[in-house]
Amino acid sequence: MKRRQALKDLSLLPLAGTVMLPTKSAQKPEKTDPKLAASKEIYQAIGVEPIINCRGTFTIIGGSVERPEVRAAMDAAAQVFVQYDELAFGAGKRLAELTGAEWGLVSAGCAAGLKHVTVACVTGGNPEKLIRIPDLSGFEKTEVIVPRYSRNVYDHALRNVGVKLITVDSIEELANAISPRTAQIYLMACAQSMSGPMSLEAISKIAKPKNIPILIDAAAEDLTIPNIHLKMGADVVVYSGGKAICGPQCAGLALGRKDLLMSAWQASAPHHGPGRDNKVGREETMGMVAAVEAWTKRDHAGEWKRWLSWLDSISKKVSGIESVKTTVIEPKELSNRTPVLRVAWDAAKLNITGEEVAELFGRTKPRIALGGGSNEKETFISITTGQMQPGDEQVVATRIVEVLSQKRAPKKSEMEVASVSLKGHWEADIEFFSSTSKHSLIIEQDGNWLQGSHKGEFSVREMQGTVEGNEFKMRSTDRQIGDAITFLFSGSVKDDMMTGSIYMGEYMTAKFTAKKYKFKYKKEKVFIPSGPPLAT
Repeated sequence: MKRRQALKDLSLLPLAGTVMLPTKSAQKPEKTDPKLAASKEIYQAIGVEPIINCRGTFTIIGGSVERPEVRAAMDAAAQVFVQYDELAFGAGKRLAELTGAEWGLVSAGCAAGLKHVTVACVTGGNPEKLIRIPDLSGFEKTEVIVPRYSRNVYDHALRNVGVKLITVDSIEELANAISPRTAQIYLMACAQSMSGPMSLEAISKIAKPKNIPILIDAAAEDLTIPNIHLKMGADVVVYSGGKAICGPQCAGLALGRKDLLMSAWQASAPHHGPGRDNKVGREETMGMVAAVEAWTKRDHAGEWKRWLSWLDSISKKVSGIESVKTTVIEPKELSNRTPVLRVAWDAAKLNITGEEVAELFGRTKPRIALGGGSNEKETFISITTGQMQPGDEQVVATRIVEVLSQKRAPKKSEMEVASVSLKGHWEADIEFFSSTSKHSLIIEQDGNWLQGSHKGEFSVREMQGTVEGNEFKMRSTDRQIGDAITFLFSGSVKDDMMTGSIYMGEYMTAKFTAKKYKFKYKKEKVFIPSGPPLAT
């Protein structure tokens, strides 16, 4: 699964602040070792219920579990003081020795690394320019070229610098977009960057003669030594420390040209300027170095076999359930490279969908984060092994068997008759955490089915939904290049007034009220002259 594709996944992630519903399994005491119990208690003490991670290295649920070597290095580094420029130089040299790259830099996460390298390409290490970012007035380098396949939510890190992103759709457009203003070319590591007409190698042949740096975002990839992207022509490649490498969650790893990475370090904390807000501590720096050292010694083949054994254990326990089929997927690409078990069944026979199972697992104890979806033939859940811990496979298998073995009555195919009309023009007041916003909804209704448009502050998008009785559910999506926000409206209608909430995924939930707009125009015929006016 590619980094950006993960954003489009049908899966459901358990979020903070949700209601924990009681279930039969919630009553059973969990058998855990004392250290794990203590780890859970530290979160439970503040009202947060831990999660078994069967989804992978998603930041929103903690990324990865740090290696023991990483935690030991961070604890040791926290006990003494060092000069940070000396630390960056020592870490950069050691990372170069470990990876074969010219130099290394530890940043405050992958996004911070992308930002600092972009600053380096814009300023050339000139501090007079550095302190003026994001005002690029008078700068020579103000543009970054990005193939459309690489536009994604993470390129905000580049936009924060103040550069203009030039999106191109072909290698010819890319070549023509290069100008004296071009600071760098940015690529998301994915299938298109590895091969094809707009691959890294093809782009490098154009960029190198013009001395234009190429920056690669390889956040969720396995670290390759020697580095595959640098070999293909990249100048710098940036990884997340808290994903496959299992380093500090708040650290990133940048590898490549020493001159660019030294300028990137100049643009990051503790130095003042646009990177001061991306501070990486001495503990994270040494933890990241330890993570890379551990990576070079890890038994990757042994880890893979252990992951497969967990999936085999789960598969054997759930395969006896009616209509259930299991498939193990072993991805070959570098990003999110870990075995996945797909458990599929006939929703018409078990009367529950994969989305419903994922939602149930995420909201009830023991909390389990896994993927869920449906297609025309079947419904399914997916179990990703990379961040599962020993013993998790037993809990997960037991929970799946318990839920899929339950007898459920067939779902009602008929919808409750709508008792209200939503047809018309509605003026909505949206209440966010610290501001309000006025939106408008134009709705058409055909029985239970709704469609129309949702106008926000900056765009108009299509909307669709349903109404049963006086309760409605509607959905619209604001799509921008590299970004998308889905608005899920739910609530009730009474006396031409809507009240309810808007679920916005990672952007949490807003409240809203809406009044049906009543036009006040007089009923009168419209006269249209037969020719041009004779007076103004």
